[in-house]
Amino acid sequence: MFGGYYYGFGLDPTYILVLIGVMICLLASSKMNATFNRYSRVRSRNGITGRDAAERILHNAGIYDVSVEHVRGNLTDHYDPRNKVLRLSDATYQSTSIAAVGVAAHECGHAIQHAYGYAPLSIRSALVPVANFGSTLAWPLILIGLFMNSEMSIVLLNAGILMFSLAVLFQIVTLPVEFNASGRALKLLGDNGMLYEEEVRDVRKVLSAAALTYVASAASAILQLLRILILTGNRRNRN
Repeated sequence: MFGGYYYGFGLDPTYILVLIGVMICLLASSKMNATFNRYSRVRSRNGITGRDAAERILHNAGIYDVSVEHVRGNLTDHYDPRNKVLRLSDATYQSTSIAAVGVAAHECGHAIQHAYGYAPLSIRSALVPVANFGSTLAWPLILIGLFMNSEMSIVLLNAGILMFSLAVLFQIVTLPVEFNASGRALKLLGDNGMLYEEEVRDVRKVLSAAALTYVASAASAILQLLRILILTGNRRNRN
């Protein structure tokens, strides 16, 4: 029994929040993989690769100090603002598919955000070390606080909640950053004529599916925070 918080047959009813979060993430990930796999088999009509699309978009945006490199893995694409490197995965770098061009354009969106000083991106970058630190310390502090019976337990619980809230804040700030990058990508692909109108619509489906994974992660983090608040609230009531 865990500090009196388990009920019935030793089950913690707040675990339902965790399970809901897991299911949301699994469904979003499944949707993303299915959509990407579908359009990774559809070749762009002009035959442009993900690498070529990225270089063309960056240059059209007046950005010449960002290099485009290959990185191993599947869907490991990312923009590294510290080194100004846009890294494209095996499924994107040399691929001529609709999905590859869309993912490359999305990462270019992040590079353009960085170049133009997009505020939410700057905030997210500043939150990275804080969020990592908070997510690492949060649960140890909370668990110790739940097991203790002294006044120090409330201090530890509050510190744990604060630490986890920083991680949740990072997930929330990530949403406008990702949505904006996808919006920029779709506009750039249409304006630069790299894809036909119907192909841009297909890219929108890929990027929308990808956006769902970020929404799911944020929702899961919020549900985790709600669970923590319920558990710590019960602990305070016992005091």
